[in-house]
Amino acid sequence: MRKSRLSQYKQNKLIELFVAGVTARTAAQLVSVNKNTAAYYFHRLHLLIYHNSPHLEMLDGEVEVDESYFGGQRKGKRGRGAAGKVAVFGLLKRNGKVYTVAVPNTQTATLLPIIREQVKPDSIVYTDCYKSYDVLDVSEFSHFRINHSTHFAERQNHINGIENFWNQAKRHLRKFNGIPKEHFELYLKECEWRFNNSEIKFQISILKQLVKQDLF
Repeated sequence: MRKSRLSQYKQNKLIELFVAGVTARTAAQLVSVNKNTAAYYFHRLHLLIYHNSPHLEMLDGEVEVDESYFGGQRKGKRGRGAAGKVAVFGLLKRNGKVYTVAVPNTQTATLLPIIREQVKPDSIVYTDCYKSYDVLDVSEFSHFRINHSTHFAERQNHINGIENFWNQAKRHLRKFNGIPKEHFELYLKECEWRFNNSEIKFQISILKQLVKQDLF
């Protein structure tokens, strides 16, 4: 990437506003730069996060697994009811990090290989009662499921952690009033990155270092 013509001061301000969750349009006004310049700079920050996201070690211990749907006009339904939405699969180690990936569908044949790639055998896996998770009952994992039609938690048996991540991610993305589908995974990995690096000062430090290495 070519070096940015923006002053270091303005670049630092844009990074701070990006971390604060400000839109590029608002950031442009606050830093006194063209809105296209701010949008391009934010896009490059998304690319840096996407290409420099560390490969997480396999999750172990207690792991919550769930799928969710982003975008579109309909409320979040599975299968045909999710028309126009992007399906996302997520795995969260309790009191640890989250891993997300956009998937073409939420069938067992799609989700099980991801679980086996990301979760160590003999781990405890918590899910809801979606049929795609039935296979986990006879797998190398200890499988517990929560029936959301009756209750959302039963002592340790819940998926509240991953559902909290979905809520955070959707709340963050909602402010952009629609994201081009070709850029969705960049924004998804941004949400994952924010969750896994929750300290604001640390996020700013990471981005400044990445920008410096990339000769922004």
